[in-house]
Amino acid sequence: MTAPSYQDDATSLPIRPRRNRRTPVIRALVRETDLSAHRLIYPLFVHAGNANEPIDAMPGQMRWTQEGLLGEMQRAAELGIDAFALFPAVNGELKTPQATEAWNPKGLIPQTLRAIKRHNADWLIITDVALDPYNSEGHDGIVSPDGRVLNDESVQGLCKQALCQAEAGSDVVAPSDMMDGRVGAIRAALDANGHEEVAILSYAAKYASALYGPFRAALDSAPRRNSDKPIPADKKTYQMDPANVREAIREITLDELEGADIVMVKPAGAYLDVIRAVRESTTLPVAAYQVSGEYAMIKTACERGCLDEQAVVLETLTGIRRAGADMIFTYFAPRAAQWLNGR
Repeated sequence: MTAPSYQDDATSLPIRPRRNRRTPVIRALVRETDLSAHRLIYPLFVHAGNANEPIDAMPGQMRWTQEGLLGEMQRAAELGIDAFALFPAVNGELKTPQATEAWNPKGLIPQTLRAIKRHNADWLIITDVALDPYNSEGHDGIVSPDGRVLNDESVQGLCKQALCQAEAGSDVVAPSDMMDGRVGAIRAALDANGHEEVAILSYAAKYASALYGPFRAALDSAPRRNSDKPIPADKKTYQMDPANVREAIREITLDELEGADIVMVKPAGAYLDVIRAVRESTTLPVAAYQVSGEYAMIKTACERGCLDEQAVVLETLTGIRRAGADMIFTYFAPRAAQWLNGR
């Protein structure tokens, strides 16, 4: 296409892109990216305490009791949210180096799952498969005496955890640990025990990001030294280097071959290029997680009057959708649904 030359006579300009922006109706008709409540997944924290607890690092978010959780889910559902992701804040005395509480059938997540399914069996419930909320050393895998995060031994525990969650009613198990081979192992364990219909949403490209701090504070799941064992101070030996994109495609490809039903990129906002690369490399549905640090930055800026919350939340979520995400984990889910519905 040859661009027309601009002359003094404005009528000689036949191509005017602004015509398609003139009214709200026209803008809606030509809009390339849709954002709606059914694209959003609401992450929620649950604990075994007697009262809902505000999370200081995440304004507006709570560690919910089971009763409080059901009430919050019902409120979100009335706004159009029907998919939820559960994360447990586990009592410290239940945490061990082997993280065995992760597959306790009477534990916090299995009990919560059963209560949710009794309340509303139609809600889609996604459960986190990772050992760090249950690990006294704060890692997603078992730490060896010499300070290495063990892969294959950790995968065995993840399979037990996923199976425990499936038996309690989880619709989608979501391994977020980044151990090698865990998707295939979990798929085999689920299928061998009659849970062929339980899906796997793999955190396939989870980066070793500095944006997870508020989440780890909410669950007390950061790496920590509590013995003479050398505990790795970070998760960089299993979560991905933020500098890499091609590695994400490798991880996505492996998880797809191992039986993942959905693949995840985490975080979202600083990794839109990764979301786009993943979208172009797979036919699987792609999820993205607007993580706790992203949420906290937006909330803080809005509380200080620097940004308009509604405008910036909907813009950032639209950007994640535009990059190629089919679904978005976001703590803004109920508010975004409210705004999208014009309430």
